[in-house]
Amino acid sequence: MRVAVIGAGAIGGTIAGLLARAGHDVQVVARGVQLTALAQNGLRLTGGWGDFTVRVDAVESLTVSPDITFLTTKAQDAAAALRANAEILVGIPLVVVQNGLEAISTAKQAAPRSDIVGGLAIYAASYLSPGTITVTTTGPTFLGGPVLPALYASQILGAVMPVELTDNFEGAQWTKLIVNHVNALSAITGLSVQEAIGDRQLRAIMTETMREAVRVAQAANIEFAPLQGLSHRLLSALVRVPTPVAQLLPLLMKRRMGSRPNPGSTLQSIRRGQPTEIDYLNGAVVLRGAAAGVLTPVSVELVAMVHEVERSGVFIPTTVVIERMRLPLGR
Repeated sequence: MRVAVIGAGAIGGTIAGLLARAGHDVQVVARGVQLTALAQNGLRLTGGWGDFTVRVDAVESLTVSPDITFLTTKAQDAAAALRANAEILVGIPLVVVQNGLEAISTAKQAAPRSDIVGGLAIYAASYLSPGTITVTTTGPTFLGGPVLPALYASQILGAVMPVELTDNFEGAQWTKLIVNHVNALSAITGLSVQEAIGDRQLRAIMTETMREAVRVAQAANIEFAPLQGLSHRLLSALVRVPTPVAQLLPLLMKRRMGSRPNPGSTLQSIRRGQPTEIDYLNGAVVLRGAAAGVLTPVSVELVAMVHEVERSGVFIPTTVVIERMRLPLGR
């Protein structure tokens, strides 16, 4: 089967590698040093789903019409990537695997003649070296959208990794957004996600950003979908219980990650000198909170600090982060 993967980062590289190993003809849209590495040396996948190298057809834009396409760029790059390949994608099932809340609406605007399926990667992978992707934590990909295209995508992807279908994809996006709140503090400090959660004061900050996100979701009448051990009931309780009890949630996430250091996707972008998705993660909570009249001061400050690290390339010491967060936390 001809498979296209637009975006060759951690998630796209994982999907491309597993499908190529399964015998599919995989064309990967990449750029810069990643494009060069894939063209010259192939794609190396290591970690949770095995260690192997496969050959993929690495290109700057699609050259052949695929049977299915996976869009795995960062959220801010999605529209441009789709417009650049829109003619080839007409009538082709398009699986948009991205963080944030805008994946489906962006794809519908940029590729209106494609059958669009939403995807959420629950596994963790790192792309820190050109041509090499490391799966740090295995897990499923959630798919949602029109029934037939979603089933079609699940049959293809489900042959190489766990896949779960959901009829509440918006709720799943919000649940994954809560999970992605582990990213910001890692990106700001340079610590792994596990190290950030392990710090008591950083964990308190992280927990409060999650509580802000839940309050914004509640204002929008969102029904959280079950995902990665989280549920609507559990997340709704997060804003009712005392803060020390609420901190058990990130600790649960830390336990699920295992011992292999997880840098988080936001920190990976900073280490590669690339823009992060923070405006589509904590920033999405800030924007939607403002529209709903829900205050999100902790998220506002974290977004500002991530952008500060983006601009300077210098991580902010933990002690400085904690001091700067005293006012937003009301302490």
